[in-house]
Amino acid sequence: MQPIMVVSSANLLMVLEWSLAALSYVNTGDGCDFLKTTQWLDSVKVAMNLTKSGFHRDLIYTVQFGAPFPEDFEALLVQNVSSGVYMDVYQLQTLRKDAGLHVLLDSEVDLEAPAYESPGFTAFIYPRPDPTTPGHLTATVPIHGRYHRPGPGPGTHVQVEIKYTKLLLKSDSCEHGKLPFSNLPYKIVYGPCSVHNVSICSWIEIEHLQVPQSLAMDLPVGDKSLLFLVCGGTLCVTILCNLILTATIWKHGIFEFPP
Repeated sequence: MQPIMVVSSANLLMVLEWSLAALSYVNTGDGCDFLKTTQWLDSVKVAMNLTKSGFHRDLIYTVQFGAPFPEDFEALLVQNVSSGVYMDVYQLQTLRKDAGLHVLLDSEVDLEAPAYESPGFTAFIYPRPDPTTPGHLTATVPIHGRYHRPGPGPGTHVQVEIKYTKLLLKSDSCEHGKLPFSNLPYKIVYGPCSVHNVSICSWIEIEHLQVPQSLAMDLPVGDKSLLFLVCGGTLCVTILCNLILTATIWKHGIFEFPP
């Protein structure tokens, strides 16, 4: 299974390389004019909400700007996803075609593995303008709970934390999306220029956002005290079904033996 939108092993290597450098930044050159003259970056807000219930939820992101922003501005949400949940790469591919949802995953995702055998991963989400609310960007990303180890008794649940997202911004008015870095109040990080993952751009990381510290999915788990009962019952039913099948074949089957 290949990660969504990563079209080659070279592209995957590119993502891994910039992921390792994502916390580093440099200070050379002169700042872009829009960074020198605008104050609205300080008013940016990001909201995260979970909708639906059970194992299959929607994670809704809303990016709100306090003032009009340049048309060539682009946003990138970096979401660290824990081992307790996953995103379905096939579902994301379908939603990209049908709804214009742009999500890039940094690694392969095993859809069948339980939580205790799964690594976490990072999702890169490119929100789009909200047609109903000017000055807002939005993205709705399906997220699913994994199976966890059974609990000590009936009605046991486990909470899976979904950490707050990071917001990155860039402007095409800076040549090739490469931001000059001197005297900027924001950290510079590196990431794919678009969901197509064909080039790396410099982004500014916007901090001090009004986002919740984290969200949590409350997932039911199995009852460990029923382990022997369930295993014993399954074994008995399996043996009974085999005996019935064998008796039926013996009674109604036609057997031919070589001379």
